[in-house]
Amino acid sequence: MLLITPHQAQKKLAEAVRLRRLELQLTQQGLALRSGVALSTLRKFEQQGSISLAGFLKLQMALGTLGPFLQATQPQAVPFASMDEILQAKPKPPRQRGCKT
Repeated sequence: MLLITPHQAQKKLAEAVRLRRLELQLTQQGLALRSGVALSTLRKFEQQGSISLAGFLKLQMALGTLGPFLQATQPQAVPFASMDEILQAKPKPPRQRGCKT
């Protein structure tokens, strides 16, 4: 699993929105009008990654990417039925130091 900071995640989401906007040959102003998000908010989002959840969802709807985005948030099927199965499947890490005698 890739670990990133919240700020890095925001920047990645902003870059994905910007690339999709360009793919659709929309200007920032065009996307702002289509989505109902203020142009200044869209600019700030694309530059800094900062936007409200409502604004982000409006952009996703306007870009036609809300469905796949929501689908990506669905939980994955868990191959374990109980905690015991998880504990049994988890390999023990190798010892880092020897034993004292």
